[in-house]
Amino acid sequence: MDLWSAAQALILGIVEGLTEFLPISSTGHQIIVADLLNFGGERAMAFNIIIQLGAILAVVWEFRKKIFDVVLGLPNDRQAQRFTGNLLIAFFPAVVLGVIFADLIHHYLFNPITVAAALVVGGVIMLWAEKRPHVVHAETVDDMTWKDALKVGFAQCLAMIPGTSRSGATIIGGLLFGLSRKTATEFSFFLAMPTMVGAAVYSGYKYRDLFQQSDLPVFAIGFVTAFIFAMIAVRGLLKFIANHSYAMFAWYRIAFGLLILATWQFGWIDWSAAQP
Repeated sequence: MDLWSAAQALILGIVEGLTEFLPISSTGHQIIVADLLNFGGERAMAFNIIIQLGAILAVVWEFRKKIFDVVLGLPNDRQAQRFTGNLLIAFFPAVVLGVIFADLIHHYLFNPITVAAALVVGGVIMLWAEKRPHVVHAETVDDMTWKDALKVGFAQCLAMIPGTSRSGATIIGGLLFGLSRKTATEFSFFLAMPTMVGAAVYSGYKYRDLFQQSDLPVFAIGFVTAFIFAMIAVRGLLKFIANHSYAMFAWYRIAFGLLILATWQFGWIDWSAAQP
């Protein structure tokens, strides 16, 4: 493992950890940063699977008590059964649409220009959603109905478009569907667990031939880095939303997206030559 490979793994691990659970699109940032670092091809596909697992492990650890209580309560606790059912219902649309459209989306839309456009559009929608009056009927994740879960599940499917943001789609969708800010954020975290693990297992099996033993040190750096910075991001976001809206993230998305589009329009960076 050379020093540049280690640096690439460290940078991309930080990007994944910080952006995976913030409503600013981790996939979009990974595509853009990886292109700038010239980190692409089959090796990058395998690497992304590993660092996403590192990020999701941080959420599992952060919510370990809730997970433990739900698992223990499944046989007899109606609340635990309802919560688990809601997660499965919300997870289902992404499974179906992901299997059908994932390869097409990856082939045609995984490029910096699509990401930039989605960042801007998503940011505008976030600002609109935040300005609307919020009528809340679910103060906690345990107050959610199966209909709430299904709506959030369909909102999550929008994140198949790179730059949209899985967490952004589910959180803003949750706000629009009557969830409190805290409930929408926490359910987004819980829904990330089966969604990201499922996607990683599916991609890991599909691209299993890409994993090489010589890449283990680079993958280890990315995994650990993603775990640490995802933990920081999750804890920071939960504290932030207690007293703030998501408008700051919306403006960041718009500014970042417009910057990418400007560099492309004026020819400063040839983003159109980027390959998935």
